[in-house]
Amino acid sequence: MSGLLVDAEAIRALAEILAETGLTEIEVSEKDSRIRVARMPAPVQAVAAAPQAVAAPAPAPAAAPAEAAAPAAPADLSRHPGAVNSPMVGVAYLTPDPSSPPFASEGQIVTAGQTLMLIEAMKTFNQIKAPKGGTLKALLVASGDPVEYGQPLAIIE
Repeated sequence: MSGLLVDAEAIRALAEILAETGLTEIEVSEKDSRIRVARMPAPVQAVAAAPQAVAAPAPAPAAAPAEAAAPAAPADLSRHPGAVNSPMVGVAYLTPDPSSPPFASEGQIVTAGQTLMLIEAMKTFNQIKAPKGGTLKALLVASGDPVEYGQPLAIIE
């Protein structure tokens, strides 16, 4: 494979985009060449290492609740037995469009498989469905909030 040309600058630029956006994978193709850069999502509670500095945007969505302890709450809530955690990085929407009512409201009884919200990732809207039936105790994001992989979105009890 000595004929394989690697564009180290392109790989570095793609890695920087991953770090800035919180994406876990990016791929670029041009003619007969293709570059794919992927990384494992960082654990929510990892403390050290340089890649964790990239996770700095995560506190912004965590600060959305008006409680003083809000930054610590999402890590604890992600382990809640009724937590619905984000399967991806994207933007959360609680309604199918701005003029429609929300998919679900706090205090509402939801059924397993019921759509709770949408997450837009790369111009694709992904339905986030209730993993179980119960009462929607809390919606932890607002429409238009950016969300991270593994971030708690809602609590169903």
